[in-house]
Amino acid sequence: MKARTRTTRRVTTSAHPRRRRWVGLSLLLAVLFSLAGPGTAQPAEVRQSATVRPADTTSADTTSADNAEDLFPPRVPLIVANSGSGDVTVFDTRLNRVIQTIPIPGVPVGVAFLPGGRFVYVTNELTNTVSVIDLVTNQVVATIPVGSHPFGVVATPNRVFVPNFGDGTVSVIDPKTNQVIATIPVGRFPHTPAVTPDFSKVFVTNNGSNTVTVIDTATLQPIATIPVGRFPSGIAISPDGNRAYVANTGANTVTVIDIPTLQPIATIPVGAAPMGVAFAPNGLVYVANAGGNTVSVIEPSTNQVIATIPVGNQPEGVAAAPDGSFVFVTNALDNTISLIDQATNTVVATIPVGTGPEGAAVSPL
Repeated sequence: MKARTRTTRRVTTSAHPRRRRWVGLSLLLAVLFSLAGPGTAQPAEVRQSATVRPADTTSADTTSADNAEDLFPPRVPLIVANSGSGDVTVFDTRLNRVIQTIPIPGVPVGVAFLPGGRFVYVTNELTNTVSVIDLVTNQVVATIPVGSHPFGVVATPNRVFVPNFGDGTVSVIDPKTNQVIATIPVGRFPHTPAVTPDFSKVFVTNNGSNTVTVIDTATLQPIATIPVGRFPSGIAISPDGNRAYVANTGANTVTVIDIPTLQPIATIPVGAAPMGVAFAPNGLVYVANAGGNTVSVIEPSTNQVIATIPVGNQPEGVAAAPDGSFVFVTNALDNTISLIDQATNTVVATIPVGTGPEGAAVSPL
């Protein structure tokens, strides 16, 4: 992959040979095709309501493993991958403050928790590795070589799936040994995975093929290829396992896939250059529109957008707190996260994190 130039509405910089920012062909073209005017950016300083405490980036949690019971599992951390500063932010979703910044040897992009919540897997795009973080000690405990330019990541209790954007494959990691046990061919420029609630299937968006590959987690074989919209990126699966929602960055739409039939059944217009997608406990789907600086909120019973929320500059990742409190959105060009109140669908705080935040994940309760 050659070095490409990424262009946003505010900055033009030279990119390293990365999967995207703005996927060269992918998000760059998507933004050029989709942007119709200036978005609404939020200031980077912390804004808070009475229910939200401000970020405290100066008081890192240095608790040792000896008194780790004070941290795990009572806290429910949000992990944010900061691709520009080469670290991850650990954000306590109950105290609503940053409690730790952990250096990562690479360009961290994707984040996933192993079920149980103790271990976090972080993809490092330029070093072609995955880092494993133990949240009891907040230390990197393993570094796993995978394929070329790994991006997203998702975990089941006994497997971790990593799409390799640069070589059209998915690496499968055994979390007991932290070794790659299989490499699965998928589509071109695989981007983001999602797993069904019963852990039986993994869905992988193929950014360069305009498809989604479905992998059987028992056989580790592809079982279906589903056509979706242009430059698919983020994907989320409904809690009942019946629907998958795919953000089509180049089409400004979300494709809805019926999982029992493995067929697309609806297309929903959203904002400019949609990327991250997440289901929240309030039953709604949240889509980060990287080109419009907004989040579209979809009511899945009607597949209609019921709200559009202004957030920060270039929102990419979305994660929802399992307790129903907030939806967290990473703003890559503001170096912040926006906290959206799930009850009111309004931004109640904007909190500084590292440089270039992209992927985000919240620990399961």
